[in-house]
Amino acid sequence: MEEFIVSAFTENNIGLLNRITIIFTRRGVNIESLTVSESAIKGISKFTIVVKTNEELIQKIVSQIEKLVEVLKAFYHTNDQMIYQEIALYKISTKSLLDSNQVESLVRKHGARIMEITEDYTVVEKTGHNEETTSLFDEFQKVCGVLQFIRSGRVALTRSRIEKLSQFLKERDEYLEKVQEEK
Repeated sequence: MEEFIVSAFTENNIGLLNRITIIFTRRGVNIESLTVSESAIKGISKFTIVVKTNEELIQKIVSQIEKLVEVLKAFYHTNDQMIYQEIALYKISTKSLLDSNQVESLVRKHGARIMEITEDYTVVEKTGHNEETTSLFDEFQKVCGVLQFIRSGRVALTRSRIEKLSQFLKERDEYLEKVQEEK
């Protein structure tokens, strides 16, 4: 099995998330990460979905997603074709931060940053790939313990110069103009 990133560009409608996730569920594919946000095009949302499956199945899933009325276009990519990151937050005891310079050393070593320090806890933020945020979690656990931990879904952009949706919309508009001229 290979990891794929699905990008689906949609109108922002109630219930669409449910209809998209059902497509994966029916095919027995677990969603590893899911993020929905605004896209660069006003009024269009972008779903970024990470799954582990094979190419034949991901092609069928993307085809099914595109059949939904609110979906303008969907694409799938491998990790090599994308630039991606996740954000992780770690809540640790402030006492452990003050008692040992190991915590500060870990923050520096992993390129993380301290977001907030209170009397009881300190919140550290790390941006990176899953392996990097997990590595920092494991090291914090050994040194001081982690009170709370959360990692965001993946955010991703294509490595290609032009966003595929923009290219798709341009080609669609040119096609529609040509059809109008022929009438």
